[in-house]
Amino acid sequence: MKLLRSYLFWTYERGSFHYDVMVTLILLFLFVSPLFINFHDRPEETSSRGHGVLVHAGPNGKFTFEVGADQVPETSDRNRLRAELQSSIAPVAGAISIDHWQEQRDSSGRVESYKVWARR
Repeated sequence: MKLLRSYLFWTYERGSFHYDVMVTLILLFLFVSPLFINFHDRPEETSSRGHGVLVHAGPNGKFTFEVGADQVPETSDRNRLRAELQSSIAPVAGAISIDHWQEQRDSSGRVESYKVWARR
């Protein structure tokens, strides 16, 4: 009982055998417990398909944006589509110049999102 109380209240001097045992147990818990215990601390995997704008930064001030189809009204006019994509991206990235874009379609052929390459 005395040994358990001394471990619980950490009464051993630094560098002693019992101190080293406690430090080892704490380190084992820190490094081994995530393998066996789900702490639910990983970020959720989110998909930008059909939701908002997702930004991927690239080299030399270039960016790749994924714009959800619900952010842009359907149109066959490329100039209007470019303007709509730019207005959807502007609140996130500010003033940018769109190089080109590509439609991302689902298995039924419906546009889910637009992949947009742009630069500052």
